Amino acid sequence: MSRIEPREDASPAALIDGRIAELGDWRGETLARVRALIHEADPDVVETWKWRGVPVWEHDGIVCTGETYKAAVKLTFAKGASLDDPKGLFNSSLEGNTRRAIDIHEGETINAAALKALFRAAVALNQSKKRKR
Repeated sequence: MSRIEPREDASPAALIDGRIAELGDWRGETLARVRALIHEADPDVVETWKWRGVPVWEHDGIVCTGETYKAAVKLTFAKGASLDDPKGLFNSSLEGNTRRAIDIHEGETINAAALKALFRAAVALNQSKKRKR
C-alpha cells in the first residue's frame, strides 16, 4: 500500500480523513468509528495532527491519540491512569504512571457508551487541571 503524502496546508481533519482512507481496511473503519464517538461525546473537541502522523483529540489539553498498527487501533489517553474505568476499557499500557490505552483489534466491538463516558471524564479532568492553574 502506498502512503498518501498529505499537503502541507491540509487541516488536521483532512489529514485524519486521509489516514482513514489510506488504511482502507478494518483499521480505517475502526478509526472512523472511534472518531465519530469522540465527536458525539464532546462536540467541542479539537482535532490535531502531531508527531508526524498521529491523530490527536484535545480539549483543554490532549485527551487521547489514535494510532494505527498492523494488529490494533490504539487509543492512548494522556491522563488515563487518573481516570476511573468501570467498564474495563483500558487493556494496554497499564503499567505506566500517567497514560492508559485501549487496543482495539480486528473484529472487536467498541462499547460506545463506555468510550464516550471515558472520553467525557478525560475532558473533565483536563478542565479541572486547567481551573487549578
